[in-house]
Amino acid sequence: MSEAESQARSPLVTASGLVLDDTGHVLLLGSPGAGPPRLPGGAVAGGESPESCLARELRSLRGRRGASGAQPQVGRLLAVDSEPLGPRGRTLVTHVHAAVLPGGAQTADAVRLTPEEARRTLPEPQAAQLSAALTAWHTGSIAHLIDGRVQPGSPAALPPARRSALEHRHALDHSSYLAVRPKVIVAASVLFTDGRDRLVLVQPAYRDDGLWHLPGGGVDCDTGETPRQAAQREVREELGLDRVPGRLLGINWTTGAPAPARLVYAFDGGSLSAGELAAIRLDTTELRAWRPVPLGELASLVLPSLYDRIRALLACARSVIDCRTGLIEAIALVA
Repeated sequence: MSEAESQARSPLVTASGLVLDDTGHVLLLGSPGAGPPRLPGGAVAGGESPESCLARELRSLRGRRGASGAQPQVGRLLAVDSEPLGPRGRTLVTHVHAAVLPGGAQTADAVRLTPEEARRTLPEPQAAQLSAALTAWHTGSIAHLIDGRVQPGSPAALPPARRSALEHRHALDHSSYLAVRPKVIVAASVLFTDGRDRLVLVQPAYRDDGLWHLPGGGVDCDTGETPRQAAQREVREELGLDRVPGRLLGINWTTGAPAPARLVYAFDGGSLSAGELAAIRLDTTELRAWRPVPLGELASLVLPSLYDRIRALLACARSVIDCRTGLIEAIALVA
């Protein structure tokens, strides 16, 4: 087979970018008479990766008017779609990546639409690719499509009704079943007080909203870590204190579909002595500050949802129940 014949039969690969602004609007390119609207991107040339191709295309959008400053950023892979009968009978493989375009596109054919408007505007299968990429972006996952149709076993974008039907028919292998099930992010926090009945709060360095939080962080479930072990590790990493958490006080379930649900275990850390408070050493990569907070000031420093949760946890911390079998953990469920 000649090189020309081999090239004619090889797949075409394109890279597209999902560029969202601060309001969640989607960047599309297209103007009357210039073809259908599209996501920014283009064909991958020889020697390029999809990521480098997309970066080149995004730079060209900024360069048309001499834009300067921060460069475009190509993020993680969100979706892959294969069209077996693509242009000129060759398979077309499309990679959709998350992307950031500082300053926006400096071109007259750029428009920003709501996700729903963008779906209605794009032709198929690009509209399906956008929908799948948006779901993958929100869920921290990746979508697998063929001809714009989400495939069984796709970690993202498989409609719940279709997923349920596949499960009821036992049509998914074990790996696919694990891939399609909704994900839950698990975290652990610790409720500490001082000798003056003040609550120990921390201010994360990675947030700019000025809000305060309970010490804690994510549970590394992939290592076999339990919520209690995570609570102890996070306190050791964040505050420099190595204390075994006390009893479980509460479990909080938060859902914000389509994002994964969040499950937070809260443990009683007890009262810190003056010496322990003086021994606190912050991990400044994670925390900006810590402080003991009188309960009367709590509402002005934390989110309303955390304020309600802390009140429930404090009520549980004060309700120790003794019986013949020992201590019973009081659990507060907060919506």
